[in-house]
Amino acid sequence: MRPFVPLMMLVALSMPLQALAGRDHAPSYIYRLAGVEIFDRTAGYTLPVHVHENRLYVVGEPGHQYEVRLDNRTSERLLAVTSVDGVNVITGKTADERQSGYVLDPWDGVNIDGWRKSLDEVATFYFTRLKDSYAARTGRPENVGVIGVAVFRERRPCCRPHPYHDRDSVTSQSAPERAEAPPAANESLARSPQDLGTGHGHRETSPAEYVDFQRASHVPSETIVIYYDSRKNLVARGVIQDSRRYAERDDPNPFPNGMFAPDPEL
Repeated sequence: MRPFVPLMMLVALSMPLQALAGRDHAPSYIYRLAGVEIFDRTAGYTLPVHVHENRLYVVGEPGHQYEVRLDNRTSERLLAVTSVDGVNVITGKTADERQSGYVLDPWDGVNIDGWRKSLDEVATFYFTRLKDSYAARTGRPENVGVIGVAVFRERRPCCRPHPYHDRDSVTSQSAPERAEAPPAANESLARSPQDLGTGHGHRETSPAEYVDFQRASHVPSETIVIYYDSRKNLVARGVIQDSRRYAERDDPNPFPNGMFAPDPEL
């Protein structure tokens, strides 16, 4: 029986590099090591990113399948521990930065298209009502509405003379450069109701294999957070403008009434 390697998995099928929507306006921490896109598979396009109070948001459409696209923007391998709704996408456990993740080769990337069920299959992601989300159906609705990626650099033997025996014994000689992370997901959810979650969809073929990866530190070098919800909720929160209110407005009349200019009211 092949031993289980708890820290890493590698998707065998990779993706080309793609620019993140809204890059010119997004916080800089999202672009140093890894890029993240949310791709709507049903509609066939990358969801635009909306920036509000230094947070990133996308609009989800109920019933639409989606995938999380990661790309490595460096010349070294990276480990991306990925969660959806506070749940690790590989193990299905409540997410922790120390858990399993996907390994990204230099200048390469992966498409995470569902909850991993085996080395051969995933259960697809799709936007759905909160109560139908995988997190809610497994008794963990508190963090529905957020996608997180904790990015780790790989340990270089020349810089770490003492080998790590397991993930709990990881130490760092100096604090790694760390990106400023947005506030926790549950802070946002506590202020307003959440319409959407991520469901546990049908099975699809998605081959993966175990690979060896030693983290340079137990602290991620970069943490990327993208929130999602329905358009109605994001409009209500002021994250995006409701373009429909402009479309529904009557065309202005250049001659509405009167023959002469009245005095203004004091």
